[in-house]
Amino acid sequence: MVNGAALAASFYAAGAVAQTCSHVLVPANAQPVVANGWKAQLVAGGLTRPRSLQFDTTGALLVVESGKGISRHRFTDNGGTCLQSNHSHMLVDLTTLNHGLALSADGRTLYASSAEAVFSWPYDARGGAVTGSSRTLVTGMSNNDLVTRTLLLSQKSPGKLLVSRGSSEANRDRASLLSSGLSQIRVFDISNLTADDSPPYNFNTDGTVLGWGLRNSVGVAEHPVTGGIYAVENSVDGVTRNGKDIRENNPGEELNFLGFLNGTATENQGRNFGYPHCFAVWEPSEIPDHDGLVVGQQFAVQENNTLTDEVCGREYVPPRLTFPAHYAPIDLKFEPREGELGFVTFRGSFDRSSPVGYRIASISFDPASGEPKAEPDSHDSLTDIISNKDLSACPDKCFRPVGLAIDDKGRIWFSSDATGEIYVLQRTTSPGQFVAPESGAGGDKDSAAADIKAAMGWWTFAVVVAAFGFCAV
Repeated sequence: MVNGAALAASFYAAGAVAQTCSHVLVPANAQPVVANGWKAQLVAGGLTRPRSLQFDTTGALLVVESGKGISRHRFTDNGGTCLQSNHSHMLVDLTTLNHGLALSADGRTLYASSAEAVFSWPYDARGGAVTGSSRTLVTGMSNNDLVTRTLLLSQKSPGKLLVSRGSSEANRDRASLLSSGLSQIRVFDISNLTADDSPPYNFNTDGTVLGWGLRNSVGVAEHPVTGGIYAVENSVDGVTRNGKDIRENNPGEELNFLGFLNGTATENQGRNFGYPHCFAVWEPSEIPDHDGLVVGQQFAVQENNTLTDEVCGREYVPPRLTFPAHYAPIDLKFEPREGELGFVTFRGSFDRSSPVGYRIASISFDPASGEPKAEPDSHDSLTDIISNKDLSACPDKCFRPVGLAIDDKGRIWFSSDATGEIYVLQRTTSPGQFVAPESGAGGDKDSAAADIKAAMGWWTFAVVVAAFGFCAV
């Protein structure tokens, strides 16, 4: 008698993740812990602080190596997570590059950033080379700390380049002024830079302010259906409230909604999100004089005659979702077809007695509205995908995820800058996949076939039958 569920599971394993890798790299530290339904594999090592990732039109992986430049990597793909690097070379040697990376829709222009400026190069993906000199598109962004300048090229509004710029704690007073250009995300229409000698934009005076009061929004993404712009925010460290140290669990990190680039008006677009005056609550009970504050509401670090929790709630935009303090979100990417999931890298804490973060998690979104499914006061909007086995070993003996890229097979690639590694993640079960019944459950051949059809879908079932046949065991 055939066990339909077991047969379905074996067919899925054969078709989706079917091989044993002959060449497997060993991580620098302990093997990661991967959630049920996923598998992970280290596919590259020895890089110099790898940050943002981008696939070119040939499927090669481009990597910003902070303090070195942009490297290009090709892999022998044996399916699943069984990949082996077969060629790597430096594409751009420029030591000032540190994080930002983007590629035009036609794949012919490459963009990257330093702490001061955004650059572009003509790019030949098939030849694997830049084919001309660099051009400066945006300048005027230097500051002493928080030097990443994340880049996002809009797919919904061609020609629009988003640039995110943080600011250091020493610049908190300046960051409260819109004219400073600090702690802001601005949008630049690079289609207007038509002539080779067109002067670059100045970040402080040009472009459209999409949001400000954003301490360090490193991860920025566009929802693939609605075009809504979201950013993940690294909040402040070392916070006291009315004289009490609350740094362990407050303030929370944030997911902020910044509106649209197509002219659709939203009440939050261009507004201030709180920094340096107001921050998101994560653990209300640990905030002195919290007066009924809940997760996600804004609070003042020092209440006085002009700044109170009430003022924070009225004058500044609260996050759409809040995450645990010190998780340090770095990148955000949407599942590319319908945007049902957003994936976030959390590089991990440094200002906390017990390490937290050091993982990748997903957020569920409604593809029609482009909104997170969790409510703004949710305490559990994240679903872990991969994390470190022993957080007490962090940060020195951990992978620290940074950049994300999703390939045309739906696999998630991510960089770990601290260890110089690139990993690949892949689902081992499909959403809604048939779950095997308890041992001993079964049925006749017809009911087993029905189980398999329900699990795999008619088309996949037909392919499996054609390839393998179907017989009772």
